[in-house]
Amino acid sequence: MLILVAFGFSLEIMQNHSFVTEFVFLGLSQNPNVQKIAFVIFLLSYMATLVGNLLIVVTISSSSVLLSSPMYLFLAFLSLLDACYSTAITPKLIVDSLYERKTISFAGCMTQIFAGHFFAGAEVIVLTVMAYDRYVAMCKPLHYSSIMNWRLCGILMGVAWTGGFLHSIIQILFVLQLPFCGPKVIDHFVCDLYPLLELACTDTHVFGFFVLANSGFICIIIFSFLLASYGTILFSLRVHSNEGKRKALSTCGSHIAVVVLFFVPCLITYVRPPSTFSFDKMVTIFYTVLAPLLNPLIYTIRNKEVKNAMINVWSRIMVVCNAR
Repeated sequence: MLILVAFGFSLEIMQNHSFVTEFVFLGLSQNPNVQKIAFVIFLLSYMATLVGNLLIVVTISSSSVLLSSPMYLFLAFLSLLDACYSTAITPKLIVDSLYERKTISFAGCMTQIFAGHFFAGAEVIVLTVMAYDRYVAMCKPLHYSSIMNWRLCGILMGVAWTGGFLHSIIQILFVLQLPFCGPKVIDHFVCDLYPLLELACTDTHVFGFFVLANSGFICIIIFSFLLASYGTILFSLRVHSNEGKRKALSTCGSHIAVVVLFFVPCLITYVRPPSTFSFDKMVTIFYTVLAPLLNPLIYTIRNKEVKNAMINVWSRIMVVCNAR
């Protein structure tokens, strides 16, 4: 609570040094018909994202069998982060689709940057933890239960929250140093680092390099580490039975798909100089809207344990509804 109060106080102080009290989004399109279509698509996508991810959280939380497995515990954590991350971005996009003039306050813009990078940063760490969990399970199966114990799982989830917060707070503190004294039109549908750099009334080359270092290089390092980890896992499968290979490939395939779906758009966005590309908005939609929507499907569509647990949850819900 003290951190949130301090964050809000910092926003108020820094806004006093800026002439800009709000920003104006150009959005995805100025065409009213396109905006109506966008409203329907993003509303349905957001509802499906919340239902899908929260259903996974509820399913795993209510199943003692799944909850006892670190892999499913981290999957529930990832689904919770996806729901939170989508909520930090998509509702504003949905509401703006109804209006010709799309505005966001200075404090609202900073808060959106903070929340987006906080949950995204935590998700990056969780994906890394999930890769480590699969590495231990497949390369050191006899030591899995002793290594991936509940104490370590709790520490790793704490590290994810802490890492996401540190990444986000460092990011936002640097952005708050920028003076905004005139231009306030953001050629985007979301507040993010590079679009804001274009509006700052100062030389932003140093800040652009900082964004590249804090977001871009981190993405490169972690993405390379994840690919190396899954490569090691797949190489180790040569000594497994055919059934073990099939199950391991199915699990690792889902994890790799989620990693690629999240990291590739992030790399395209942040591993470059601060400039505007025509496809920036589409790339942003990919990792802010589509990735949280598709993750539940990727993880459950070929997972019998999760599907059976979901059927049990729905059965219990229907029994309760019929009893009423």
